[in-house]
Amino acid sequence: MGKRARAHARMYCAQKMVLTLGVALPFGAALAQATGSTAPAATTEAPQSGSSLQLETMTVTAQRRVEKIKDVPISVTLLKGETLDVLNSGGQDIRVLAGKVPSLNIESSNGRTFPRFYIRGYGNTDFSTFASQPVSLIFDDVVQENAALKGFPMFDLAGVEVLRGPQGTLFGRNTPAGVVKFDSAKPNLDKVSGYYSVSDGTHNTANVEAAVNVPLSDQWAMRFSTLLQHRDNWVTNNGGGTPFLEGYDEQAGRLQFLYKPDGTFNALFNIHARATTGSARLFRANILEKGSDGFVAGFDPSQITTNAINTQALHTAGGSARLSWNLDQVKLYSITGYETISSYFSRGDIDGGTPTGPGFIPFQVQTGGGVADHKQFSQEFRVESKNEGPLNWQTGLYYFYEDVAGNSSNFSSTTQLQTSYLQNRQKNTAYAVFGSLTYDVNDRLKLRGGLRYTEDKKDFSNEVANNVTFTGPGAISENKSNVSWDLSANYALTKDISTYARVATGFRAPSIAAPSSSVPITVANAETITSYEAGIKADLFNRRARANFSVYSFDVKNQQLTAVGGNSNSIMLINAAKTVGRGAELDLEANLSERLRVTVGGSYNYTQIRDPNLLVAGCASCTMLNTQVRPGLYSIDGNPLPQAPKWIANVTARYGIPMGNNDELFFYTDWAYRSKINFFLYNSTEFTGKPLLEGGLRIGYKWDGDKYEVAAFARNITNKIVAVGGIDFDNRTAFINDPRMFGVQFRSNF
Repeated sequence: MGKRARAHARMYCAQKMVLTLGVALPFGAALAQATGSTAPAATTEAPQSGSSLQLETMTVTAQRRVEKIKDVPISVTLLKGETLDVLNSGGQDIRVLAGKVPSLNIESSNGRTFPRFYIRGYGNTDFSTFASQPVSLIFDDVVQENAALKGFPMFDLAGVEVLRGPQGTLFGRNTPAGVVKFDSAKPNLDKVSGYYSVSDGTHNTANVEAAVNVPLSDQWAMRFSTLLQHRDNWVTNNGGGTPFLEGYDEQAGRLQFLYKPDGTFNALFNIHARATTGSARLFRANILEKGSDGFVAGFDPSQITTNAINTQALHTAGGSARLSWNLDQVKLYSITGYETISSYFSRGDIDGGTPTGPGFIPFQVQTGGGVADHKQFSQEFRVESKNEGPLNWQTGLYYFYEDVAGNSSNFSSTTQLQTSYLQNRQKNTAYAVFGSLTYDVNDRLKLRGGLRYTEDKKDFSNEVANNVTFTGPGAISENKSNVSWDLSANYALTKDISTYARVATGFRAPSIAAPSSSVPITVANAETITSYEAGIKADLFNRRARANFSVYSFDVKNQQLTAVGGNSNSIMLINAAKTVGRGAELDLEANLSERLRVTVGGSYNYTQIRDPNLLVAGCASCTMLNTQVRPGLYSIDGNPLPQAPKWIANVTARYGIPMGNNDELFFYTDWAYRSKINFFLYNSTEFTGKPLLEGGLRIGYKWDGDKYEVAAFARNITNKIVAVGGIDFDNRTAFINDPRMFGVQFRSNF
């Protein structure tokens, strides 16, 4: 694109932002008039009292401070309380959050481990041990960089925040797509308290969750939380490999200590660990009908035919220390984090079948991959002002170091013995200086600006190569620096309605992919993003309802993409000259009556790759929809990003019937929809995931206030089964979502 074209593009985006604000401001004024909210904004206003229909005031830490969600100039969604409890009841992993908030998708070709996150269609399908993700996952203020760390189970959480758009000027790592932020329930000095929850369901899907808070003195408190999950194997293998599959055992725990000697110093120590074993992802050969995105006749989710050993095991542990000093003029923070993957190994049948089928199996491929060694250390120092005047600021230093050794193996499907082994090591060191200023122009208008300098260095080398021959160098290093920034404005139309606009840039350092027998070490250059966003946030009808609406547009330069498959089980990193995205997001919550509460969420996410010179290998046994430029190579110019649904929608409804003596009978349902997706960079008929609608239903009874609860529930109640990912290894192999399950749960709070 020439300079003139780029200038026109920038002018178009700026005009679009002005137009959006021009629409948002009158719309907000109309809302104010309709709801009678005309008083000036008050920054310290408390929620009104006297109405049981008023929604709880929602606060988030999206800007590293506790703020009302409507005062934050970012598109953010918060999940907490009963919503998280309902989603966790079926024993599912972190992927259950996919589609539960606008613009969020999560998937994995490794099952319960190694999840990959996408916000606004922007993510990374790379399944390499060394893959970097544009969506950053932060657990208790510590980034979880390696994808094997990102699947830590959800239990005893205070909340989950999904922040959309670049967030690099406030958070430790580069976050060009956004942040998914988990905050554990913290210890307190008040009293002994806690809860326990037990559930069991289809296939003996058992879920035990418990937490206890214990004040140890007037200065120390402890909180211990644990999760145990189990599912029996429910898939029968008829091919001679591991006979029964799809079961798992999950164990996780977290121990926290709070030290609070006075109102000045606060220390929070966190130790956590996870151990999971079970089946790796089940790749099912030729289950996709030729010329269709549907299953072949007679497909049965409970049956598979493979001749491979299937197993998976992951063990992780970590700890953190969060120290804060609340001084007269400033607040100081020190956040130290350490994470380690002590062992990880996943082994499965990539061809998805046996020499005799099902369908055409050109050759046998049984592979394993894992982590031989891993450690991650991070340190953040941050200073935050406490000025009573209009100007406030925060600034900090960040250091990150990761050392990971990843391996891959091939196995004989006849003898089950290892035939090759490759181990690589990557060391990643990153430094950052960041800061932001906020200025209250008046009671209504707040301005914010942020700046961040990052330097990121990666050293990659081959360590072991048994029966593997590859071309190219055996080691490579990449070093890149970047300055990113953001500017935003938040304007309060009334005390209940505000609008905002934001422009932000982001950065992802170069990525390195391990070699294979056919592909040398490949490097993807650094990518950058410029994002424009505007929105309106409103408390409506005397705070019985809350609505957040946003529109956005972004451009990514040199986006790092992962080309996989194309008749070889290899990974090759490439860069697209440009990727564009635009869309809109809605969050709505309302108490329609004293008994009925509903939430509605949705997003439109359009993405497009723009690079007429970018070619990738196509599949051999599917119906290609892209233009073949050279034999076996297809143009992907104009394609959407993979795993990027254009539409996401979700609805929840809760209806409670008082039964006297603080008892309640309640009904709860939740539904999530996503439109069709591409599995790969190219377009094909078969490797397109059908639209997916999954629903849950819960009927329960609470008594003695909220102390006890018993419930019956169902997940995926329509039993909608579709392919959610594929392997184009010279056949039409795919994997599926979880089928329907029923269960019962008992919970007690104390």
